[in-house]
Amino acid sequence: MPIKKTKVTKHMNFIDLFSGIGGFHTALNRMGHKCVLACDIDKKCREIYKKNYGIEPVNDIREINEKTMPNFDILCAGFPCQSFSNAGKKQAFEDKVRGTLFFDIIRIAKEKQPKFMFLENVKHIKKVDEGNVFNTILGALDEIGYYIEDEKSVFELSPHYLGIPQDRKRIIFVCIRKDIYNPDKVIDLGLEENVTINFDNIIEKEVDPKYKVKSNIVYLFDTWDKMVRQMEPGQKMSPTILCNEFNSNYSEEEFENLPQWKQDYITKNKPIYQKYKQLWDSWYEEHKDILKKKEVNGKLEWQAGPLKENDSIWNHFIQLRQSGIRVKKSKFFPTLVAIVQTPIYGKEKRYITPRECARLQSFPDSFILPESDNVAYKQFGNAVNVEVVYRVMSKTLELYK
Repeated sequence: MPIKKTKVTKHMNFIDLFSGIGGFHTALNRMGHKCVLACDIDKKCREIYKKNYGIEPVNDIREINEKTMPNFDILCAGFPCQSFSNAGKKQAFEDKVRGTLFFDIIRIAKEKQPKFMFLENVKHIKKVDEGNVFNTILGALDEIGYYIEDEKSVFELSPHYLGIPQDRKRIIFVCIRKDIYNPDKVIDLGLEENVTINFDNIIEKEVDPKYKVKSNIVYLFDTWDKMVRQMEPGQKMSPTILCNEFNSNYSEEEFENLPQWKQDYITKNKPIYQKYKQLWDSWYEEHKDILKKKEVNGKLEWQAGPLKENDSIWNHFIQLRQSGIRVKKSKFFPTLVAIVQTPIYGKEKRYITPRECARLQSFPDSFILPESDNVAYKQFGNAVNVEVVYRVMSKTLELYK
């Protein structure tokens, strides 16, 4: 994916905290700005960062001396999101290892007073602890001299808003030093209402056979597909179908002792089971060995909307997760995550490749990938999307010249 350069009248220096593999760096370099310091705790990320940008990141933000570090105009940071995300435990600032690292950003910014800060995190950060975490962040930034206001300088943006086929909503904080902030300058991201989703420039035309799905997984998906194909168009498939529970006989007390989510699914599955009871029973009897082999094998988490004419699992993207077999609409790739749940491109019965992950995160094809696929999947799952942060930063810096 080619990256176009943006003309700038003056280059600025920036630092890249919690840099990962350099999403912020790629975006700011595209604008002509220069990185004077990067930092990341992950050794493998530091190795890839150096290969691509020629800079050796510092190991630990807590070891950076804010009084002796280089001067800079822009601070960017995709600060650790595990404490705030749905996938994590939402411990927020109670997470002593990751949650409080935000205040190292504050420590550095308070001393160095850069003109701009661009911070990225998951969208759920606004809701953690009933909004107290979000308000604490805004308050801390305001206290050290930065204009920051929800709606006006805190943006929710996803790659698919920009035509990239990945629904990955993130929050971008735009922090402008108060002495240069101008209330008449309103940041407009220039988003189109009906943007065209470009799928073709993500998919690789020739793919190594090693990415093909193994035969046992194909067999499992084919098993579920036999049942899906027997249902009528328009059939709603949510919530998660637990086929191993269709004929369970719990006493009232046993049922009430089940986890609440399981009670809900069993109850809500009854209509679809009753509607196709004979089909379910004969299908289950034929395939119960594989469906009962692992708990996840008996769970179908269909997120592709009502069934269409001649619909199939293989028409969509698929992930094998702890929650079951997740089927997602083929319009978007499933959101890349740091844990290895690599999406399967159903139409080609293969996993998406590391290069396709790089393209989904808007890294150019010149970006050097890790040698290990698993490392690459993790790094791109953690990465800041280049086009997302580029849109916010370029619009802000153009506005302030």
